[in-house]
Amino acid sequence: MTQHGQFSAETSPFAAAEQVSATLGTLTDALLDELTSRHPAASLTALRAGTHPEAEALFNLPLAPNGPVHAAVDRLGTVLTAGTARPGSGTPVAERVTAGLLARYGGGAVRGAVADRGTTSAALFELPVTGEIADLKLRPPFAAALAALASGQQTRQAVELPTGAGAEVRLVLPPGFHPLTAPGGPAGVSARTVPTGPAAGNGTDPAAAAAAEELTAHLAETAEELFSGTGPAPRRDFAVIAATLADLVTSSGAVYAGVSALEANGRATDATLVVSLARHPLPITGLATELATVRRHAEVWTVLLPAGPAAVLVEARSIPVPGPLAADGLRRWVVTSVVEAFVPLPDGVSVLCVQLSTAQPQDWELYTEVFAELLKSVQFGWDGVPGTLPAPAVTTAPAVPVEAAPPAVEPAPLTYASAPDAPDEAAPDSASGALSPDDTTPDGTTPDASAPLPAHLRDTTADPAPAERPQDEPPKGTPVMIPPPDFNPFAPQDLPPPAPAETVPAAVHTADPFGTVTADQPADPFGTTIPRQPAPVPPPPSAPPTVSAQGADTPDDPERKPKGTPVMIPPPDFNPFAPQDLPSPAPAETAPAAAPETSPFG
Repeated sequence: MTQHGQFSAETSPFAAAEQVSATLGTLTDALLDELTSRHPAASLTALRAGTHPEAEALFNLPLAPNGPVHAAVDRLGTVLTAGTARPGSGTPVAERVTAGLLARYGGGAVRGAVADRGTTSAALFELPVTGEIADLKLRPPFAAALAALASGQQTRQAVELPTGAGAEVRLVLPPGFHPLTAPGGPAGVSARTVPTGPAAGNGTDPAAAAAAEELTAHLAETAEELFSGTGPAPRRDFAVIAATLADLVTSSGAVYAGVSALEANGRATDATLVVSLARHPLPITGLATELATVRRHAEVWTVLLPAGPAAVLVEARSIPVPGPLAADGLRRWVVTSVVEAFVPLPDGVSVLCVQLSTAQPQDWELYTEVFAELLKSVQFGWDGVPGTLPAPAVTTAPAVPVEAAPPAVEPAPLTYASAPDAPDEAAPDSASGALSPDDTTPDGTTPDASAPLPAHLRDTTADPAPAERPQDEPPKGTPVMIPPPDFNPFAPQDLPPPAPAETVPAAVHTADPFGTVTADQPADPFGTTIPRQPAPVPPPPSAPPTVSAQGADTPDDPERKPKGTPVMIPPPDFNPFAPQDLPSPAPAETAPAAAPETSPFG
């Protein structure tokens, strides 16, 4: 998998939720401006989960037991619950919610875009968008609050749930985020009151109608909070565009999607938060290894949460802001800092994915502290039944209609493999499946004509009972040798034995105290190899060579004249660096006795 393909649904089970996170980042950059109502950044840390008596036992809270729901709990924050047993009906509601919001705000062109055939959809604003890998230099640091999660700490046991409840997760969301998902969840899995009775006259499911009605009111309320000091146009734009993404959020497995609009040190700051469930069978070590391999521009740590081990990823992503969504109508790119956590659920096949992103790197420390507190609040419940992955879809090839038989054509040559114990079998007759005695194998041997062709290599296109081939008809097909399955083309082959070397006549020795090598000399005291090739004409020797007594009788035989230049070849134990035995000096001549000289002293 390549870097550019890591955000595609074909390569990652978390790609759909990451696309939702990138799309929410586009919304905050394009729609939240200086007129947006913002809370102080201190509101993110105003509530501490550790001070609430129910913080250590979230499953004691009376939340909806039949699906994902988020609800505000006094002095604790927003508690989110999501499970694997009831994923919802998947009924689309985006069109109904969009129509309800347009009717609520009196219609009009949303963000200057004219609805196509009277329908406002996400494609009208070139949504959703997909994030891409940003430059490695733009990657945010692994903050201290995240690194502290790697220290050892005590873990909680999963709460025992009744059989059939599957695996469930509960966590505390930080305050200051505005959810774009309905508190009751998607259609089919909700805590809302659904009227009983048959479907409406237009075929609408009562559960889907109730979910659409709840989401319409919720998005209108969120738009009122974000744009309380402005006119209805910004509220309509934000609510309607968020409504067009409702089906995308549900199909991605996201159970919560929210944005924050804060003010830190007199400047605006935004962030997005997405919580989702996905199927991934690898354990945490394998998951962390896979993330580190695929996300080469990211920093991946394995940490230990109170709920169990998890993998935390930090990276920078580039997200586009489409022209129809931008205020100036020009497409641009925004770099966001992203932290993403992957926490395996107890059932062994489900993973909780939580990701937070911001386009303000100067507030990275603030948001990572909040993100670390969110991960500490995660708690699991399980019914004890291991989860199973959905079986891969099996596609059946369509039946091919039977047509009239085409004109008979000469069958193509067949190739066959020889049995290991009979490597000399020949090629069969492609028409009859029998071996021809006229055929030979590549090594020149004659095959056994009675040996039948293996069943898996017979020509099935031939007639089941063909007539016997005439004797004068040449065999069909080209015999070839197919190597066995364990053939290794790189193994050393059995080469034929080398031809016997030519007998080199014994060289005539000559005196050479240094053992030098002359032309056409086969022996070499140093073991070097001299190729047999025409040697250049040697220069004339300074002195005629001395012929040893061993070759003295050679001139008497005119047909056995010695070849080459006779040299002296030293013995095998010859050491050219040892001191040589010099000839003994000749005895000094005896000088004649000198005549006595007359000495004055006698």
